[in-house]
Amino acid sequence: MTVAPLRIGNASGFYGDRFDAMREMLTGGPLDVLTGDYLAELTMLILGRDRLKNPSGGYARTFLGQLEECLGLAHERGVRIVANAGGLNPAGLADAVRQLADRLGIPVRVAHVEGDDLTAGHPRSLAAHAYLGGAGIAACLREGADIVVTGRVTDAALVTGPAVAHFGWAPDAYDRLAGAVVAGHVLECGTQATGGNYAFFTDHDPARLRHPGFPLAELHEDGTGVITKHDGTGGLVDIGTVTAQLLYETSGARYAGPDVTARLDSVRLTQEAPDRVRISGVRGEAPPPTLKVGLNRLGGYRNEVVFVLTGLDIEAKAALVRDQMEAALDAAKSRPTEVRWDLARTDHPDASTEETASALLRLVVRDPHQDAVGRTLSGAAIELALASYPGFHVIAPPGKGSPYGVFEDVYVPQGAVEHVAVLHDGRRVPVAPATDTLVLEPAPEPALPEPLPPGPTRRAPLGVVAGARSGDKGGNANVGVWVRSDDAWRWVVHQLTADRFQNLITESCHLKVVRHTLPNLRALNFVVEGILGEGVASQHRFDPQAKALGEWLRSRHLDIPEALL
Repeated sequence: MTVAPLRIGNASGFYGDRFDAMREMLTGGPLDVLTGDYLAELTMLILGRDRLKNPSGGYARTFLGQLEECLGLAHERGVRIVANAGGLNPAGLADAVRQLADRLGIPVRVAHVEGDDLTAGHPRSLAAHAYLGGAGIAACLREGADIVVTGRVTDAALVTGPAVAHFGWAPDAYDRLAGAVVAGHVLECGTQATGGNYAFFTDHDPARLRHPGFPLAELHEDGTGVITKHDGTGGLVDIGTVTAQLLYETSGARYAGPDVTARLDSVRLTQEAPDRVRISGVRGEAPPPTLKVGLNRLGGYRNEVVFVLTGLDIEAKAALVRDQMEAALDAAKSRPTEVRWDLARTDHPDASTEETASALLRLVVRDPHQDAVGRTLSGAAIELALASYPGFHVIAPPGKGSPYGVFEDVYVPQGAVEHVAVLHDGRRVPVAPATDTLVLEPAPEPALPEPLPPGPTRRAPLGVVAGARSGDKGGNANVGVWVRSDDAWRWVVHQLTADRFQNLITESCHLKVVRHTLPNLRALNFVVEGILGEGVASQHRFDPQAKALGEWLRSRHLDIPEALL
């Protein structure tokens, strides 16, 4: 007997996403399951610091506020809700949801998933959490839960769990599971799949992208699916928006998770109709024998001051204040252990406004001790107010210094984690780890198409022909690049090598850059190792999450065949 498709939506891509999205998704059209992704590497650190102040906290309180408005709607329409808003305290959030439901008089069954918290085994960490798969979620839903809250699971687990519960897939139904993982990866960042943060946004009516609707997937029993959105909502769903999200924060052809390793090089996208993109052909392999564990710890204290340099002699002004500050820091009782300078030449000659005549010199300091980045820096900077370059001023005076976080990942055997589904009636159901596993290896690089024949070229930005989306994974950044025609693919795959990438993105020239090729998507994925230091919370660079790294790449000029322009 054929099982009906599962219509599963998303209402949150991060902690702080559009508050009204849950109501919009529940009222915009039919759904079976509504998911919400609230966690990121930085969020876990923030929740860890919150829980130090309040041991009963540690979860995403926004979720409770959304439920207060929407729990009745979800119950009335028979929509189940699955969210990782439990953060560091899924049991606490589940209790809070029950109390909310009792107060509102809405009879819902609330379950949660435990086992991800490994902090006790990593005493130097503020939070250490394993990325669990969807099996615990599936167990809760099979036993009748209306709401399932989790701690740290993979983002795609919010979709694989409901899919397994709905279709009854076996743990080794790898192709079907991989199809759900790919759909989950597209949904997880909300409106990034429906025109948000989209490289080719100028190709579309601005009014259409002003308020993009959130995405949903129609999953089928065979693992295929359609990415779409509710009728009448803003934004768009096309092959480009789906490709962009597929490339986001991934690396090679093998996309590993606790449930399955999905082969991204097998994915095929088809524009089935307006705002409907079919995903098919996805192949899966056994998951790796280990689980990723994200470790968040406090790395020390950080402070910064930004000097404004206006008009003439920018380089000389920067050299003067830098020499003065370095001498003052050397003479201080405790010089910061890390001192970093960056000069941003935002100034223009003969500028019509003072702001456009100014450059910014940014000084960032770090140290294990707050005084070294607080009093030491503020005293040295402010004492120069009348004794440095002409036009001396700063964006804001430095403060006392603030703590910064460090993220790293380690791996543990799947069996080392006690994955448990805690049902609505209090029963605790252990979730067995994967029995068939496959050590993760890089996929072989595919054969490349023939290059375009020689012809006239024109100097132009890469972004005229290529889209990009970039993001962070710990201290690494990934930049996904895709093109929209076979001829453009034949050109870009031969021209945009790892070496060329390093020449264009000069910050990467002394770092390791690995290129991965995905011909079905006409896409390349570059991983830049170490460009983000110790992760987003360490604020290592101007764009600490590498969100705009891809747009910088698109702005760089190359000799592009005129036939593509």
